[in-house]
Amino acid sequence: MTTEPHTPAPALQLSALDNVAVARQALVPGQALALGAGPAVLVREPIASGHKVALQPIAKGQPVYKYGQRIGLASADIAPGQHVHVHNLAMAGSEGTQQPGQGYVPTVPAEQDLGFDGYLRPDGRVGTRNYLGVIASVNCSATVCRHIADAFKGEALTAYPHVDGVVAITHGSGCGMGDGEGLALLQRTLRGYANHPNFAGVLVIGLGCEVNQIAPLVSELAARPAGLLASLTIQDEGGTRETIAAGKALLHTMLQQANQARRQRVPLSHLTVGLQCGGSDGYSGISANPVLGAAVDLLVRHGGRAILSETPEIYGAEHLLTHRAASPEVAQRLMQRVAWWERYAALHGGDLNNNPSPGNKAGGITTILEKSLGAVAKAGSTGLMEVLEYAQPVQAQGLVFMDTPGYDPVSATGQVAGGANLICFTTGRGSTYGCKPTPSLKLASNTPMFQRMVLDMDFDCGGVVDGRQTVLEAGQQLFALMLATASGQRSKSEDNGLGDNEFLPWQLGAVM
Repeated sequence: MTTEPHTPAPALQLSALDNVAVARQALVPGQALALGAGPAVLVREPIASGHKVALQPIAKGQPVYKYGQRIGLASADIAPGQHVHVHNLAMAGSEGTQQPGQGYVPTVPAEQDLGFDGYLRPDGRVGTRNYLGVIASVNCSATVCRHIADAFKGEALTAYPHVDGVVAITHGSGCGMGDGEGLALLQRTLRGYANHPNFAGVLVIGLGCEVNQIAPLVSELAARPAGLLASLTIQDEGGTRETIAAGKALLHTMLQQANQARRQRVPLSHLTVGLQCGGSDGYSGISANPVLGAAVDLLVRHGGRAILSETPEIYGAEHLLTHRAASPEVAQRLMQRVAWWERYAALHGGDLNNNPSPGNKAGGITTILEKSLGAVAKAGSTGLMEVLEYAQPVQAQGLVFMDTPGYDPVSATGQVAGGANLICFTTGRGSTYGCKPTPSLKLASNTPMFQRMVLDMDFDCGGVVDGRQTVLEAGQQLFALMLATASGQRSKSEDNGLGDNEFLPWQLGAVM
């Protein structure tokens, strides 16, 4: 006797508390939705895939629930079967009822020891890649840095098969700034990259007269073996051509040393994963983000670290993180960063409630609460161990939060500066973010987009949407991919040669 394959319902109710469901496919008027023990709901109007449909009457001013959490208030009366989106759903405050630390449970370590094959550096840290970096102290030296790095592309690296490449780390700042918060933030970010274990060696290049002087920048870098840390100043070298020639000579020597590195087995405590989402859609919080959260739980159980960020995109869902903070002090630090963002947005005439982008809304996300509740799912369920400012080094094991903007390249730059040696990036619309020196895995929230952009996507989470996989099953597969990528398996962005232009530090302070 054979059984018929299970056909999932055309819409998905994420919690028994929810009064809306998410369309798994485009819904048409007259279509019946039977999602539980109650009577079927008849669809009243066309509803796009990933968008919300009302399951019961919702009066104007009443809460709309998704994920078992309030995502807004009805701005008009909503009938069962109607489309719920920007035309009838408005922002409201989060529930925010959970007490700081009340839900913290220490993670029980896994019995099985897992590891990955990484590059063990002399200082004990571990890289997932073996690059050389050419780092600009100021925008005025950016082109020189790029000329030097470009000289070592393609056949120029044939003699160095154990080196992944030479990366120019350039930016648009470094001068025209005061000696304050903006400069300190830039220097912290640049030091984080210069110290990153994915760089076997680095060359720092400045113009000479910039505010962000090389000497104080380099003086606080971690020690490296002789020959793997150098600096040049264009004005002292005699000009751009002379600096490029000197830089190439230094890089040739560094390449010979870096090429001696070999991967070796190391514990998962050396793997730090930055969690990102961009180009989100109505499925991101249902499939890709929870799948990544399941993989993060496995990573933490085996001793690894994960960095959740994008403070404006946890706004309204911060209580889900403070609830599981390891201490009241950790919870307080998170709320202090949220309060800073409220003041910062107001100072510039902005509003944190107005965060979903046009692409998010086209994909079915209506309010920042809805977006934030889905975004927090990336962090899994383990305790929140620490809250860091932008680009600060990650020291605590387990899940940490780093304060960053929601703009993906700026956020990921801070995570890499903090030590992330792998990025996991969920997307529903199709972000193509690459990152050097840290590999970036793109996780598709739905199968149609994965198939359409298969040369850019690394993992398909769409099986959760159409019922082929559970979140846990997909999370286990993703965890295996994370370990393989950390051990040297190339990501799609690496195959496509992406990641040379994504270094984007957060700029604060006046430009003078």
